[in-house]
Amino acid sequence: MGLFDKLAGWLGLKKKEVHVLCLGLDNSGKTTIINKLKPSNAQTQDIVPTIGFSIEKFKTSSLSFTVFDMSGQGRYRNLWEHYYKEGQAIIFVIDSSDKLRMVVAKEELDTLLNHPDVKHRRLPILFFANKMDLRDAISSVKVSQLLSLENIKDKPWHICASDALKGEGLQEGVDWLQG
Repeated sequence: MGLFDKLAGWLGLKKKEVHVLCLGLDNSGKTTIINKLKPSNAQTQDIVPTIGFSIEKFKTSSLSFTVFDMSGQGRYRNLWEHYYKEGQAIIFVIDSSDKLRMVVAKEELDTLLNHPDVKHRRLPILFFANKMDLRDAISSVKVSQLLSLENIKDKPWHICASDALKGEGLQEGVDWLQG
């Protein structure tokens, strides 16, 4: 059972379809994380940058999932808002080794949180401080501080340190969603 089974239980859903938005800047590891969370027989070997967005559909024992893997490239970020209404949970991925663009990630997160289709909804947000395997990665605590996550008072959220290539840290996110 993967993350999406746990999310289904957390959201109290049975035999339904769940829409999860996977957001973050380009090259943060969104597609790799989604790939690792899929059933092993559905995983792909070659991960390429997402252009625009891709939609991953797969079924678990109790649920049909639609994951919107949104490109994080600057010219595509304005597309994100068209999917907010459909989203029932958000996975926000941060490249913890990219200190220079942490400010941009915070700006995008603030824009997301203040959007009318998100602002007044209790959407769970799971943050992955990804690429922890890299030498210059900063801790998830530091990422949380830089993104001012403590200011998110009206939505359940959690941050996990992760290494998407190895799948490390993804289980912690699963455990939080289960709780």
